[in-house]
Amino acid sequence: MKSPSQPGAETTEVRAARSAFAKRNYVFQLLTVFIGFFIFGFSENIKGPAIPRIQTDFGIDEMQIGTLLSLNSLGYLLACSFTAYLTRKWGAKTVTMLAFGSMAASGVLIFASRSFQALSGSYFLMYIGNGMLEIALAILAARIFVGNTGTMMNLSHFFYGLSSTVAPMIASGLMTVSIGGHVLDWRGMYLIMLSLSVIPMIPTLLSRFPGEEEHGGERVPFTRLMRDPAIWLIVLVLSFGVVSEMAVGGWLVNFLEKAYHWNTTNASGMLSAFFLCFTFARLALGPITDKIGFTLSLILFSAFSGICTLIAIAVGESGAFLFAAAGIGIAPIYPTVMALIAKKYRSSSDSAITFIVTLMGVGSVIGNYLIGAITDGIKELVAGGADTGLGLLRGLQAGYAFIGVCALLCAVCSVILYGYLRKRNELL
Repeated sequence: MKSPSQPGAETTEVRAARSAFAKRNYVFQLLTVFIGFFIFGFSENIKGPAIPRIQTDFGIDEMQIGTLLSLNSLGYLLACSFTAYLTRKWGAKTVTMLAFGSMAASGVLIFASRSFQALSGSYFLMYIGNGMLEIALAILAARIFVGNTGTMMNLSHFFYGLSSTVAPMIASGLMTVSIGGHVLDWRGMYLIMLSLSVIPMIPTLLSRFPGEEEHGGERVPFTRLMRDPAIWLIVLVLSFGVVSEMAVGGWLVNFLEKAYHWNTTNASGMLSAFFLCFTFARLALGPITDKIGFTLSLILFSAFSGICTLIAIAVGESGAFLFAAAGIGIAPIYPTVMALIAKKYRSSSDSAITFIVTLMGVGSVIGNYLIGAITDGIKELVAGGADTGLGLLRGLQAGYAFIGVCALLCAVCSVILYGYLRKRNELL
């Protein structure tokens, strides 16, 4: 015969079990996000030391490098366009697994590439994986980080910065490693680094991702989002900010080696210094964004980054440390924008993130192309068609200055967004 207290005791046990499951699941979700961003940082930023070697191996110029990065950004953009559909159809968990799998597979294909066309296709697949991962992790983070959103978003992206800090040095070191009398070079380096994408697949498999219905609210269609001026301003802020952030990984080593004749180790060290500033800025500045507001933070940080970059170019080699200091300002831009989206579009964060990140991808494609085009165009203009050191120097300076200008344009758009949101009493 059951005692009267048994149903109550059973309910308590069920609640305890649910609480334990929720805590365990949250830990797996955090591991997926944190390790995912850690691997993402590797895949994005090992290319810095590799690009000069790729350029030498295939005999391509700066314009072709810019085109390569732009075309591969199209893979990122393509992934952004279909990831939302796949997430609704299969779930964010499956999409995240596919993203990690695509990145690992691209490492194998890059290793096997023996032509510039094959390399371009392999890079394209890697960027598709990166794009899918970007959307999936952003949606998951927006759903689980309800409190202290700015701090938690910056903490998540801290892991991206952490891996980005060591990625250039690890890449440079691996390219010189010899195994069985065979030097790994950039192909072997990519194979090893991208194979690490298998690791975050473990917590992804063990976790349960929150669905749209758990997050609350009704999905806002793209047509309604397109009528919101704020979202277009956010697109501009994020686009300029991301071009300024991501371009450093692809162009700083190349700039220092060719403009100032630094060796690969020193140039990679400066890129690592940039990401060191970048990483700890995200760790330290996250609480500040929650305190002073997301929009004001965007204005101050992006302006600081742009000013540091332009002063570094104007001063010359002695001001190269300011390239690293620029990482302090540009670091919080992306996670702060994600926090702003999560707060402003709480009931439809996945729709807003997909819309904004997809259009940001367009800006990234144009930005990478322009850096290469400006570098090559100014080089030709100054040199008058001749192959001169001065022409290359001015071209590299002009191309890299565009990175700083993008950061300043990010600040300008943030000022406009600040005014718009304050006028509507929606300032965040």
